[in-house]
Amino acid sequence: MAGGYKYFEAIEKRALLLGVFTAIMVSLGGLAEITPIFMAAHAVKPTLGLKPYDPLRLAGKDIYVREGCYLCHTQMVRALRAETQRYGAFSTAEESVYDRPHQWGSKRTGPDLARVGGKYSDEWQRRHLLDPRSVVPESNMPSYPWLSQALVDGADIQARMRTLRLLGDPYSDADIEGAAAAVGGHTEMEALIAYLQGLGIANEPAGVSANKQEGTP
Repeated sequence: MAGGYKYFEAIEKRALLLGVFTAIMVSLGGLAEITPIFMAAHAVKPTLGLKPYDPLRLAGKDIYVREGCYLCHTQMVRALRAETQRYGAFSTAEESVYDRPHQWGSKRTGPDLARVGGKYSDEWQRRHLLDPRSVVPESNMPSYPWLSQALVDGADIQARMRTLRLLGDPYSDADIEGAAAAVGGHTEMEALIAYLQGLGIANEPAGVSANKQEGTP
């Protein structure tokens, strides 16, 4: 016992050696905790029927991130009664397989948008983006009039789809080839609305909610 303590004493009295061994042990402990989580995250599979974003919605998602919408809106309904009663079924990791980056979070200046798809009409969404207070008087959301003027860049969307395919999204050559035509002539406003209208609704074609009842968030 006494002989074994000499080794510990030797380490404790040498700051550099103690620091090296401490770093090694902390690294091993961290790997033991992080590695299973990392592996589990890569094992997550998409929900049944979920497909990667079509070109227009992919453009809308990138505009959503670019304009900082995630700073005020989450897309994560937590498994709490108050949340599920207001927003719908709680969120699962499988829903966000094709989100890079995912839009989960906890900061809510505005309502959660995980299930907003189809809740309002396309026209309501357009008015809300152009002049939020025209449909929600108490809103402090800024307006985004420039989105109705800027057109979606088809070549950029094709490049993004090629990159996402390298990361595992199942885009085919035909999907990428037709992307430019799919977004041709569409404004960034239309792309963002298409993205919002698809949230929480797997594979629903853009614009199908046009006849749904308008409302307020």
